[in-house]
Amino acid sequence: QVQLIESGGGLVQAGGSLRLSCAASGRTISTYSMGWFRQAPGKEREFVARDTWSGGSTYYADSVKGRFTISRDNAKNTVYLQMNSLKPEDTAVYYCAATVGSSPKVWGQGTQVTVSS
Repeated sequence: QVQLIESGGGLVQAGGSLRLSCAASGRTISTYSMGWFRQAPGKEREFVARDTWSGGSTYYADSVKGRFTISRDNAKNTVYLQMNSLKPEDTAVYYCAATVGSSPKVWGQGTQVTVSS
């Protein structure tokens, strides 16, 4: 079973950037598609971005398309989420997940991202 630990969250002003990292252990991520999800206070967890284990495709929520980029380094067993042009509505706890297709199977503990206006 893979274990996931997110890092890189914090407080940033609107228009700023953050890079989240998701370090995996216990199993290589090369056999998983990996995704990022987020949950804002009082809202349900929502999809943000996902790649495919083969590295051929990436998918994004409309709300982040053009601003966020998912990438991975299989040698480091780590997935990243580069977030640019951040908006206050991006404030949420961000979760990394190992997915099978689009279905999350293993979750990290989350990292808080707060964007001030």
